[in-house]
Amino acid sequence: VFKGTLADSPAKLLACLQLNGRIDKELGRLYSYAAMKSDQDTRRSQYQGMKQMLQQLVTDYNSKASFVAPEITSMDRAKIDAAIAQEPGLKIYRMYLDDILRTKAHRLSTGEEKILAQSGLLAAAPVSIYSILSNAELPFAEITLSDGTTARLDQAAYGKYRAVPNRADRKAVFDAFFGTFDKFEQTYGAQLSAQVNKDMFYTRARNYESSLHRALDANNIPVEVYHTLIKNVNNNLDSFHRYLKLKQRMLGVEQLEYFDVYAPVVEDVELEYTYEQAVELVAEALKPLGEDYVGLVKRSADERWTDVYPNPGKRSGAYCNGSCYDVHPYMLLNYNGRYNDVSTLAHELGHAMHSYYSNKAQPYATADYATFVAEVASTLNEALLIHKMLDTIDDDDVRLSLLMNYLDGVKGTVFRQTQFAEFELAIHETAESGKPLTGDVLTQLYGDVLKRYYGHEEGVCHVDDLYCVEWA
Repeated sequence: VFKGTLADSPAKLLACLQLNGRIDKELGRLYSYAAMKSDQDTRRSQYQGMKQMLQQLVTDYNSKASFVAPEITSMDRAKIDAAIAQEPGLKIYRMYLDDILRTKAHRLSTGEEKILAQSGLLAAAPVSIYSILSNAELPFAEITLSDGTTARLDQAAYGKYRAVPNRADRKAVFDAFFGTFDKFEQTYGAQLSAQVNKDMFYTRARNYESSLHRALDANNIPVEVYHTLIKNVNNNLDSFHRYLKLKQRMLGVEQLEYFDVYAPVVEDVELEYTYEQAVELVAEALKPLGEDYVGLVKRSADERWTDVYPNPGKRSGAYCNGSCYDVHPYMLLNYNGRYNDVSTLAHELGHAMHSYYSNKAQPYATADYATFVAEVASTLNEALLIHKMLDTIDDDDVRLSLLMNYLDGVKGTVFRQTQFAEFELAIHETAESGKPLTGDVLTQLYGDVLKRYYGHEEGVCHVDDLYCVEWA
């Protein structure tokens, strides 16, 4: 209907973009259902099959719609500006159109764009394989702790038991958990290498200088921002090392080990909260954001927007999915009852409220937001939570424990995320230079970054070689 006609009139262009938006919205909603049902239990092939069907459908549609970008790039900016002036309905698509024109040098012919669109099914494979292996089929170790507790150390249980007070137990948890991944080091290496190869394929196909340039250009971010982040964090690792030395002193250990970094630093202080208590704490902390905001937080709990607790086969970690434009955001947690789980709830609610208000206030074409700004709302909520907790708690030991939790959060947000960014850059640069990315190479690359950040050579925190498989 529209192929070969987009430059004919503003009305044709608008009609095409409107239809594309309606189809994209419905496909997104369908895929979200399949993906989130699969995440609840990655062992169930029924929902894996649904995801595969949707991936095929999305790929087919993208292939059919691959003519859109080339036809837009055939128009110059003056013609686009004139079309927007003539057809007011195009105004909401200005950023979309501007981005296509901005990246014109990396757009291909209609035939080439169609081939790239059809490669979408192949591109999804590494992540799908990783998810099923890590969440459904990996034979996680089972250990018995000093108090008699038996734990199967999947990723949710590792997140819980790595913070037990007994130091020998913590070491046993780390050894067993990372020992499992070490046994599959080469399998995970092949999976991650495939992911990097996928990135390189699209980088070269679209004529970018590097995978970094391509990734950042999607949101019009200069690569200097990425390099400056890594440089400045590395220049300030002494501040991170001060935090680690403080933790060493508070734990009373001669040598801080990597398995100590999540340990509670105040004896006999157990910061544990039911999920219901967590919702109330977060709602109270977020009152400065207004009654409507707090009402939505409570509504999200009452209407069960969130899959809360860890279960066998459930996807690890936490996320918010705000892509169901006509419904409401959904959240996935692996809630273990610790303070950091309460903070994670506040964090994900930040994403959820960001998506909710954006979807409510914006048309579909402009409702989405870039990853580069996505963490603003979530980290604000974390900050409001810790300030509320410190304002209402008088017990010095509890306050000290909360403050260390807050520093742990800063460590995770600033230093650990930059550590991951530096590793990701290193593996892409390694592959782009023609060198292999086997499991042992990835462990070496990650270990070099990890040990530098934690001051291994300076004696700040000792990192056992086994734990360098953490990248997996």
